[in-house]
Amino acid sequence: MIEIQGLTKSFGRTRGGGTRGTQAGRGGTVPGSAARRGAAGGARKAIDHVTFTAEDGKVTGFLGPNGAGKSTTMRAALGLIRPDEGSALIDGRPIGRIEAPMRVVGAVLDAKSAHPGRSAYAHLRALALTNGIGRKRVDEIIDMTGLAAVRQRPAGQFSLGMSQRLSIAAALLGDPHNLVLDEPVNGLDPEGVKWVRELCRYYASQGRAVLLSSHLMSEVALTADDLVIIGQGRILETTTVNAFVAEHSRHSIRVVTPDPAKLYAIFAHAAGVSVMPAARAAGDPEEGQAFRIVGADLKATANVFARAGLVIYQFLEERASLEEAYMALTHTAVEYASTVPDGRNVAIENRPQGNMPNRPQEVTR
Repeated sequence: MIEIQGLTKSFGRTRGGGTRGTQAGRGGTVPGSAARRGAAGGARKAIDHVTFTAEDGKVTGFLGPNGAGKSTTMRAALGLIRPDEGSALIDGRPIGRIEAPMRVVGAVLDAKSAHPGRSAYAHLRALALTNGIGRKRVDEIIDMTGLAAVRQRPAGQFSLGMSQRLSIAAALLGDPHNLVLDEPVNGLDPEGVKWVRELCRYYASQGRAVLLSSHLMSEVALTADDLVIIGQGRILETTTVNAFVAEHSRHSIRVVTPDPAKLYAIFAHAAGVSVMPAARAAGDPEEGQAFRIVGADLKATANVFARAGLVIYQFLEERASLEEAYMALTHTAVEYASTVPDGRNVAIENRPQGNMPNRPQEVTR
C-alpha cells in the first residue's frame, strides 16, 4: 500500500536569490511550476497538500494535465525529492527506512534512465546486485519484458518503446509488492500497451498496489479501479472509475426518427429536457433524422414514444467516456493551452479527435 499524506513541494527562488526545490539527481525544476509562480518570480507550489492512498489489490489511476504535479508526487513518494511538508509511506514505512527497496516498490519514472553505453542485461544485473537479487531473476525479467533478443544491445541504441520496456523490467526486478508507474506506455506499440494493461491487472489481482499515471484516458478506463485526479498541484477528486463517470458524465438518448415534428411535440412542455439535432454517424439508418435528447429518463422516454406512436429507427443511451468526464473536471486546471488557426483556445491535453461522432461508450475491463 502506498500512502500519501499532505505532500507539499515548492520550486523556484529563495529570498536570498538562490534556488531551491531541485530534484535529486536531476537538478531541474518541475515542468509547469513556472506557470504557478507569482509576478516577482518567487517559489510556487508544484504540489499542495496532496493526500491519497493506493490500496493493495487495486490499480489506482493518477490523472492530471501536464504540470499538474503527478511526477513530483511520485518522486517525493520515492524519496527522490524532499517535500516541504507531508509524508509518504510504502507498506507502512518511509522508503528511506526500507533495506531492500526494490523488493518493496518498483518504479518507472524515466524511460531513458539506463546508461546509454550499458547493455540491457548489464543494466539490470547491476541493479540486481545492489539489492541481493540473483542472476536467474534477471533472465526471467528479460524474457518477461520481451528484451531477450536485445539483451546485449547498448541501451543508447534503444527506441523509446524498447527503453520503456527496459525501465519496466527494472521496476519488476525485485518482484515488488508495490508498483509506481509514471506514463509506462509512452512509446509502446499496441501489443506493448495491452501487455502493460494486463501486467497492472495481474499485479493487482495478486494483492499488490499499482499506482499508474497516464494521459491515455482509454487505458485508465480499462486498467484502473480507483482514480486520483490532480490539477495545479491539488487533488481535485478521489473516486472510482465507474463512480467518476456516473457523476461527471452526461447521459443522453440518441434517436433517429422520420417524424421530427412529433418528437419535438412530445417534449415541448417537458421541464429540463432538451432535444437537439445530432450529426449523422456511421451505422445510422439511411432514412430519418438523428436527434440527441438530454435530461430525459431512458425507460420513461421509451414508454412515452410507445404511447405516442412515434416511429423510431434508432433508440439508444449515450454515456460520456472517462476522457470526456476527465476533461470536464480538469478544463480549468490545464497549465498549457494552444490555439488553432481560427483563434480558439485548445488545451494541449486531450484534444477531441477531429469530427468523430459521439457514440455510446461503456467502461468495461
